[in-house]
Amino acid sequence: MIEERLKELLDIPVFHDDQHGTAIVVGAAILNGLEVAGKRIEDVKLACSGAGAAALACLNLLVSLGMKRENIFVSDIAGVVYKGRTELMDQWKEPFAQKTKARKLAEIIKGADIFLGLSAGGIVSGEMVASMAANPIIFAMANPEPEITPEDVYAVRDDAIMATGRSDYPNQVNNVLCFPFIFRGALDVRASTINEAMKVAAARALADLARAAVPDQVASSFHGRRPTFGRDYIIPAPFDPRIIWHIAPAVARAAMDSGVAKQPIADMDGYVARLQGRLDPLVGWLGSTFEKVKSEPKRVIFSEGEDFAVIRAANSFVTQGFGQPMLVGSEARVRENFAEIGIALRPEVELYDTRKSPYQEEFTEYLYKRLQRRGYLKRDCQRLVTNERNVFAALMVAHGYADAMISGVTRNWTSVYRDVMRVIDPAPGRHVIGITLALCRGRAVLIADTSIHNIPTTDQLVYIAEEAARAARNFGIEPRVAFLTYSTFGQPRGERSDEVREAIAILDERGVDFEYDGDMAADVALNKDLMKLYPFCRLSDTANVLIMPAFHAASISTKMLRELGGGTIIGPILVGLDKSIQICSLGARDTDIVNMAALAAYDVSR
Repeated sequence: MIEERLKELLDIPVFHDDQHGTAIVVGAAILNGLEVAGKRIEDVKLACSGAGAAALACLNLLVSLGMKRENIFVSDIAGVVYKGRTELMDQWKEPFAQKTKARKLAEIIKGADIFLGLSAGGIVSGEMVASMAANPIIFAMANPEPEITPEDVYAVRDDAIMATGRSDYPNQVNNVLCFPFIFRGALDVRASTINEAMKVAAARALADLARAAVPDQVASSFHGRRPTFGRDYIIPAPFDPRIIWHIAPAVARAAMDSGVAKQPIADMDGYVARLQGRLDPLVGWLGSTFEKVKSEPKRVIFSEGEDFAVIRAANSFVTQGFGQPMLVGSEARVRENFAEIGIALRPEVELYDTRKSPYQEEFTEYLYKRLQRRGYLKRDCQRLVTNERNVFAALMVAHGYADAMISGVTRNWTSVYRDVMRVIDPAPGRHVIGITLALCRGRAVLIADTSIHNIPTTDQLVYIAEEAARAARNFGIEPRVAFLTYSTFGQPRGERSDEVREAIAILDERGVDFEYDGDMAADVALNKDLMKLYPFCRLSDTANVLIMPAFHAASISTKMLRELGGGTIIGPILVGLDKSIQICSLGARDTDIVNMAALAAYDVSR
């Protein structure tokens, strides 16, 4: 009554979470439970225990989702809600009063497809569960003790789909899955109310998310168990970061379509990208880069196509609209692994088995011409084409059968790079380096060289700076390059200072079109107040491109940033190659693989 009166008085959204938040999550879970059970919502019978605000909100939303009101039977503390009953009746229960002779819960639960419990613990017996229809859906949500425990259900039924309100069982019906995100969508379009269309949209979006493949960052919270859509996973986990950009946009669209949005969103794709950026700064910062990839999708070959993380990444790559994934591996094994992790092999995904490839002879001849004066016999080249998937994938790119390549998940970075360099050359007039992108406290910094040059010479420092500045501009950053050393402008005189000063002199002679200076310590390069102590410094602001004095310094610093949680790190990113190749870190998560694959499709080294 309070909620209804407030809705009449106010022109802002009013939302009773214990009613409608519960209803939305229950609705999503029942949609998916029916999918698993192979039943249609318009055909099923539901028995409900409880007729309070939450229970009635759930039933009303289920009707909006397609359930027939005449198939819903309700029982409360006074027994079954039937037509003509006068005890404890009101205008909210009355629409669910059935013309029935049943007076007890045990009578209406018999033959039911769904039991919905929002009442009291321990009121459902094993005999009642045994009397339900095949593949029963049982939602026992009383807390802390459910109407019946999963253990008691499974003691009498092995075909049940079970959910509770508790976190120590699978399929927890938790309002936190809904409330913050439906309001995010409502407020972002300045909705005057939260109507039925918005609640239905939230339930359907939540249901759809549970059917999507679970990324590594979510799976890590399941203590080594990766959930897949099915009896024990019909609703997402509350800590799934994808919920915000699935529910909020769906709610916003529904508000606009139903005419209650005062400030419609014109660019929904941009809105989704901003929501993603709230939780993943890399996605937010690279939003324009990723949108460019989506507008010009590419064919990207994943050389480790049998790996589970790579399979999830490839599926996400095509789902997000980045392009067409091509997986290298035994076709039978790839198909088995898709099935094992519960992901459908989409028609957009191409499979390439090196042993069955029609390109074997073409690739062997090409590789032999490149390597015959490096000690390779023709049969050696043939073995490389047949057995080395990184070589095969690089050859696919070299011959234009793929636009870009991604690898590195199952082998160390140096091994993959060595395989790639057997096939691909540096771009004309370019030099190959590795750069790492660090996003820390809202700042983006490129660090080079983080993969190729061990102790760079003066000349190498020069072209590392030029390549890094070029990459920065490809990312939309106007480069300010700092050459890092132990010393700052000669005090104290440190190791590598002379090489840096010589590199600065060479850049002066070349008249390059970007800001640069050095030698300087890292804190001076990144701290505006410290930089002011050196008024002669050429940089107009803090550095956003850091040229490291040696590979070990670059590697140590970026890995420390990653592990200490001070920033989001991606890379090393290869630049300077004639073709677009990117190498992930060993053991990379699927989300990291997708990001690197998108950068390969973007061709950041162009």
